[in-house]
Amino acid sequence: MQPTAPLFRRLRRLALTTKQVNGGYYKGTGSGSMGRHTKHGGYIIDNKKVRTYVVPKDLKSFKLTPFVTKNMEMSKGDFEGDPQGGLSGARYLERWKRENGTD
Repeated sequence: MQPTAPLFRRLRRLALTTKQVNGGYYKGTGSGSMGRHTKHGGYIIDNKKVRTYVVPKDLKSFKLTPFVTKNMEMSKGDFEGDPQGGLSGARYLERWKRENGTD
């Protein structure tokens, strides 16, 4: 079964997949390599291949902003009377039973 001519034109404009071409086509993830494999199963990182990002020196006057706000207030949990604080297993089970029922 062959696609119709208008549908076939639309299919050709889409990105190639591995099923549309012969063997040897590898799409990859675009991540690139940061080094090379050794014959003993190790990996050696090549510093020339590692991506580095340059941060502007004066972030206050920088025009672009991050996706996260800089004005976030510290939020503190309410763990009074519990010596382990938020890491207490008893407190976790108590909250789980409160939210999910007594299972």
